[in-house]
Amino acid sequence: MLDDLTAHIAKTSGLADPIAKQALGIVLNTADRQGSPLASEMFKAIPGARDLAARTGKELGAPTGDIALLIERTPGGKLKVARDMIEALQAIGLDHKGIGALLPAIAQHMEETHGLAGFGHLGDLIGSDLDAIGAGPDKDTKAA
Repeated sequence: MLDDLTAHIAKTSGLADPIAKQALGIVLNTADRQGSPLASEMFKAIPGARDLAARTGKELGAPTGDIALLIERTPGGKLKVARDMIEALQAIGLDHKGIGALLPAIAQHMEETHGLAGFGHLGDLIGSDLDAIGAGPDKDTKAA
């Protein structure tokens, strides 16, 4: 099943299979660290997905302790985790187009194969409220 998802990602996004699997591991690790309910559903539906997420996190040096994970789920922590994910995807060769194709490929497979919807964009998958971070008052309040 994990190989089917990886092959689907490779086919629909144009990535080579090994890169598609690395990219999937990065996204799954990010979602898991954010406590995403959709990641939990993916882990139930696809044997080996949780192991891939954990293995990828270890390779990336991602935090694993309870306190670190709590910090990563704060608004500032979520922003850092999302940025780290993008940087990790870029480090394996994905450009903006490749990153943009990745989540829809995952979403399509999960909906068509497992009946799970809601994986359409990063916020759905990692449960982020990153938009709320920029909604506050202007941070530059110095008088001229």
